[in-house]
Amino acid sequence: MIGVVLKGHDYKYEVSELIKLFTSDFRFIDVRDCMMVIENSIFYHGDRLFSKTVYCENYQEILSNVDYRDLSGLDERERKKTIKETIKRSMFKILEQKFESNVPWGILTGIRPVKIVHALLDEGKDEEYIKIKLAEDYYIKDDKIELALNIAKRERQFIYPIDENKVSLYVGIPFCPTRCYYCSFPANPVDKFGGKKPLYVEKLLQEAKGVAELCSRQQRRAELLRDNNKEIETLYIGGGTPTTLSPEEMETLIKGLFKEFDLSNIKEFTVEAGRPDTINREILEVLKKHGVSRISINPQTMNDETLQKVGRKHSVNDIIECFQLARELGFDNINMDIILGLVDENLAMVENTLKEIEKLSPESLTVHTLAVKRTSKLKENIDNYELTQFDEMTKMIDLSMKYAKKMGLNPYYMYRQKHMLGNLENIGYAKEGYECIYNIQIMEERQSNIALGAGSITKFVYADENRIERVENVKNLEQYIDRVDEMINRKYKEVQKNVK
Repeated sequence: MIGVVLKGHDYKYEVSELIKLFTSDFRFIDVRDCMMVIENSIFYHGDRLFSKTVYCENYQEILSNVDYRDLSGLDERERKKTIKETIKRSMFKILEQKFESNVPWGILTGIRPVKIVHALLDEGKDEEYIKIKLAEDYYIKDDKIELALNIAKRERQFIYPIDENKVSLYVGIPFCPTRCYYCSFPANPVDKFGGKKPLYVEKLLQEAKGVAELCSRQQRRAELLRDNNKEIETLYIGGGTPTTLSPEEMETLIKGLFKEFDLSNIKEFTVEAGRPDTINREILEVLKKHGVSRISINPQTMNDETLQKVGRKHSVNDIIECFQLARELGFDNINMDIILGLVDENLAMVENTLKEIEKLSPESLTVHTLAVKRTSKLKENIDNYELTQFDEMTKMIDLSMKYAKKMGLNPYYMYRQKHMLGNLENIGYAKEGYECIYNIQIMEERQSNIALGAGSITKFVYADENRIERVENVKNLEQYIDRVDEMINRKYKEVQKNVK
């Protein structure tokens, strides 16, 4: 157990998130009262901030490191951010030496490293400056710097110029056939909650109607300010598993959305048909009939033994048949998701998954690194699983990159999650021209996202102020059904708060 002493500040959350990249065996203490201690202190000399970290064993200092930054000219928000980063930098070098660990993303514990690259590009910085900045300020390894930079350059054609009059629309369907052991998303099993699907769709459309009316009120006000109306650029129906809805329920939902919103100019309409055990000809025909342009068929693995272990009730052959059926019905933009680091999977099994996907040749592939989510069955029973180690995880990621390149897929968006194996990343790959606009916008947060349904989160982006306001819907299915008017009102309050 390592004791952690903080002096001159109380940034326990930021410090603990950094230390967790190396070890979970630590606790915060007031003084050096145990055998192994990491102590961080900050002090000022004029506008200069100094952060000193020492590592002690048996009350003797073994390692020490100092980092410093100039705080002059910074506003309060920038000042606070710089202080946190300086503390993390001074601690990182000590932790790296103590644990002899490879932490490829350096001090970054956030989920959107590409945003840093975009911010620097927006300032007019060249690639060489950005590479040096990411290496020296964040201690990111060279291969990850190249990855983030390449993805940012690919994304910019979809993000810029920023148009504040465009928004994305998300609709959440919180039902699944079964709950996978790694999942933390709203996923109510249909065997228990399936009877609530018709009522849920009704309440979803009630929220849609309320939000559409809210938007029209905002538009009328905006028009008085000689502004433009909001235009929905992309529509994304996610989950859960949206295709747990019956064909009739899905048709009711899509027709209702098109009735309540002007969706005549959307560039992209995605539906996650994620679970093969929910896909059939009838549901796919409904999606095709109503102009769905992109679907996801998500195997997570192409190994039958793993599918059973993670709680899936379908086979690899079911995945292949569903994919071929979608092709037969004319779907020409299909994404597939896989997860690296699943229980008992080794490198050979991952290669088998990639070989099988290569045969299908989807337009995009999203490669996730397993994350141990707080509300997942995996977290609840973590002692029963042997998780994939860092070296093996990096080999899996490298292999997935190799196969993506063979399939003509380019990395086009990326995000990270807390408690990912190896502190690594999730990468979306796509063939040229098949990049998912919604995924890019939701990750880089340059566009407002209006979200409907249980557990969904609306984000109002105020680009000119570099500010994002989140408005959350309740996660519980029954509470959402009972409180849908409140969900509408939450969004209305945020809109009204920002109308002058």
